[in-house]
Amino acid sequence: MGKKVKKELEPPPKDVFDPLAIESKKAETAVLMLQSPEEEILAKSCDAIYKFARKGDENKITLLGLGAVESLSRLISHEDKIVRRNATMVCGIMAAHGDVRRLMQKLDMMPSLIVLLAPEEEVVVHEFASLCLAYMANEYTNKARIFELNGLEPLIRLLSSPDPDVQKNCVECVYLLAQDFQSRRAVCEQNAIPPMLELLKSDYPVIQLLSLKALGSISSEAECRLALKENQALDHLLKILEVKELNDLHVEALLIIANCLEDVETIQLLQQSGGLKKILTFAETSPLPDVQRNAARAIAKSANNAENRKFFHEQEVEKTLVELLGSDNNGVKVAALQAISVLCENVASKDVFSKNGILQIIHLLTKDNADVREAAVFALANLTTGCPNNSGALIEANGIDALVNLLTDNREGVVANTCTVLINMAAQESLRLALQSNSIMQTLVATLQSTSNLVLRKVLLTVAAFGCDAEARAEFKNTDGLLHLVKLLSSNHDEVRRNACWAVAVLANDEETAAELYRLGALEVLQNMNLSTSSRSNFSELAENKMLDNNLSLKYNQKGHLSSSNLIKDGFYDHGQIKPGTQLPSLEDLSKQMLNQNRAVILVNTKFSEIITPSPPPAEEKLEPNLRRSPSSHSRSASREKGGRSVSSPVEDKHDLPSGRSPSQSRSGLKEKSSSKVKSKVKKEEEKMKEDDEAPPVTTQPEPVPQITQFFPPFDQELADYISEVTRTILPLPHPKEQVVALAQFVAEKMGGPIAKDRLHDFSWELHVSELKYELKCNVIPIGKIKRGIFYHRALLYKAIADRIGIGCSLTRGDYGRAWNDVKLLDESTRYGTKASPETYLVDLMYQPGRLMKHGSVEADHYQHI
Repeated sequence: MGKKVKKELEPPPKDVFDPLAIESKKAETAVLMLQSPEEEILAKSCDAIYKFARKGDENKITLLGLGAVESLSRLISHEDKIVRRNATMVCGIMAAHGDVRRLMQKLDMMPSLIVLLAPEEEVVVHEFASLCLAYMANEYTNKARIFELNGLEPLIRLLSSPDPDVQKNCVECVYLLAQDFQSRRAVCEQNAIPPMLELLKSDYPVIQLLSLKALGSISSEAECRLALKENQALDHLLKILEVKELNDLHVEALLIIANCLEDVETIQLLQQSGGLKKILTFAETSPLPDVQRNAARAIAKSANNAENRKFFHEQEVEKTLVELLGSDNNGVKVAALQAISVLCENVASKDVFSKNGILQIIHLLTKDNADVREAAVFALANLTTGCPNNSGALIEANGIDALVNLLTDNREGVVANTCTVLINMAAQESLRLALQSNSIMQTLVATLQSTSNLVLRKVLLTVAAFGCDAEARAEFKNTDGLLHLVKLLSSNHDEVRRNACWAVAVLANDEETAAELYRLGALEVLQNMNLSTSSRSNFSELAENKMLDNNLSLKYNQKGHLSSSNLIKDGFYDHGQIKPGTQLPSLEDLSKQMLNQNRAVILVNTKFSEIITPSPPPAEEKLEPNLRRSPSSHSRSASREKGGRSVSSPVEDKHDLPSGRSPSQSRSGLKEKSSSKVKSKVKKEEEKMKEDDEAPPVTTQPEPVPQITQFFPPFDQELADYISEVTRTILPLPHPKEQVVALAQFVAEKMGGPIAKDRLHDFSWELHVSELKYELKCNVIPIGKIKRGIFYHRALLYKAIADRIGIGCSLTRGDYGRAWNDVKLLDESTRYGTKASPETYLVDLMYQPGRLMKHGSVEADHYQHI
């Protein structure tokens, strides 16, 4: 045998890198190795980074700063299963930090993560991919992105995974997604309810709790509640409630049941199965505030059904809810108050709460918690609606102060509900007066300055509710409430503007308030509003009409027409038409104007004002001439110059004050012409003057008498005499037509008699009126002084007297000094007992006084126009 020759080893190829075992102690190196093309290095680097990231948030921030997330966003889609798995594990851990999630969102890693939920992937990949998605789903934009990428489908499929970690992550993600209404419906459509109900049997409480929370979210949708009922979800929930050991799940279970109770069929099902009684038991006996809260919510929702309200009343649920009001937990109090609010629709329950619950609710009105205050006052609003007894119980429980204080609360819901309570109370006069004594209007004025439209809407309705009383209107006006009200008429909010109009309509029910509203520009705003098709409403028209109806001088000036229901009262004056956009001057201002060439202002006033006047001059030589003077304009102007009567009107004639009358003339005239009321007043004044004449002269210096600045219109003695005569002679006439004709003849006689049409130009009424103005030294003339009057004088006098004796007639102003009266009379040929509409006639006061012309006839048209 030959000798063996040793075989020489072949040298390794020159292009092959010898394996190198690297041991790194720096995170920077591991992150740098994520750029390696070798799967083994990538896998080991991801594993090392996973262990490093698990140790805390500081390590996650370090890795974020080193750029690890950018590399991982590529590696989770790597072809190698181990690299993909390890990279996904790192992403799942690092997504717990908010900054990492924001970068993941920016890198749009969501599609790759959803792909990792595919069935062929490992369970570990499912676990950490779903964990990453659960973290991401905490933000709304990420929820929308998951929904957009159809991420719900794989998440719902994995609810049936055998791995509890996968179950937990997926159900948590579904729960977070179900907080958005679009995802809630998608959850039901993809049949997620059965697997979630199955998870209620899990051995892990966290999975059970998350499943209940997810079911609670989707149960807010009607379609989802139907799906819950079809899958017997209530049976599962009631079983949970029966197990005391699962008391940590009772809160969420009751919440789902409460949501389901919005459906009538579910309510009936629970009532038949005894579920409602179990809910009531939980409210009574559970030591957990959250359980009590959700039980009260369930009662509130089930009480929306009338049969359930009756059932709860039979079970004395009112007692339970009142006891819950004493809980230390604010959430329990709010839920109990909400349940009380719903149960109030049952009249029997209202009576129970009236006796036992109102006092406790009033105590809650002063709590620091705004939710409690709002729920408490809302409960009172429902308790007092349609129940006067409960409104009275608020007074008995001393709740007025608390309610008035709530009008200045910072929360608009509290103020709005308080206004509802006050409106309910204002329906009773005694309660309304009690609230007024607590300066309710003054507080409402302060609340009118709120910027909340909800508050303004309610406060305006409250002002209207209390504004029906004169004292309340006066308080509201004196605290500048009208100024704020007029501003709100121009609100951009439709309901605020509408309610402001309603408040104006109520407050304008007396002449003084209506005049003040006019002064503040309310009428101009309302008129502009009614000219606009978008702003006009029934309320704005009502407000304008109310203002004018309680200021007939203004109405006649603006509209040129007074209906038969607009009764002329003392203080009415006819100024004539004014230019658009200008305000009607007050009677006081007109009385103070210098004589001018303008049309005379015609005054109607038979009210004799009792005025406190300064003491007469001490010197008898000054007193005697004044007593001897006749009631001329010279004596009145001298009196004004001496400051003896600062409050009397410059247009008063022979019935000024006693110190300015002639005893021999004025008193005798009064005894023959004036009414009994005026007679008695003058007699008293005569006796007083007589006593003053007989008294010995006083040598001491008289004390100065303060001047009175209040204005009183002059007393029209002639008009008072007219009314007395008409009452005595015309009012007793048996037929309305006779009264109408006789009054027309009476007015024409007092105003210069009939005038032929062709002689109208010779009727020198202008000179007569000018003489009166000069005599009175004023542009305002009492109508009784006019002895030569034409159309508009006679028509006004006719209306003024007719209103006093009950003859219904209207007053209409025409052009060129024309005015006329319309009356409605039944045809005399109409048989008694038959229904017939009255005819409208125009009354002739000029040409043939007493002639009645049918409205719309040719002769009536000739009377109305030149």
